Amino acid sequence: MIYPTVKQLTHGEFNRYELVVGVAKCARIVTDEYVEMRAKAQKMIDNRETEKSLAALIAPEYKDQKPVKIAIAKLEAGRFKMVRPEE
Repeated sequence: MIYPTVKQLTHGEFNRYELVVGVAKCARIVTDEYVEMRAKAQKMIDNRETEKSLAALIAPEYKDQKPVKIAIAKLEAGRFKMVRPEE
């Protein structure tokens, strides 16, 4: 990963290993969101609530990119935030 850098993503608060764990957790959340979105879309199609295809019902952000790349983009945009567990 060249861009964004570790420092840009973590603002110097976390090291690269903590970033890897944080991105992995975010990627799991993204995957869960995709699975939920796909299940809702499939249910709509099965119930004949829409004439759209399955691909048209899923957000382009989720169907065109890998979960890790989406997670990194969301971290960079501030939609996900890394925090340290309370001690």
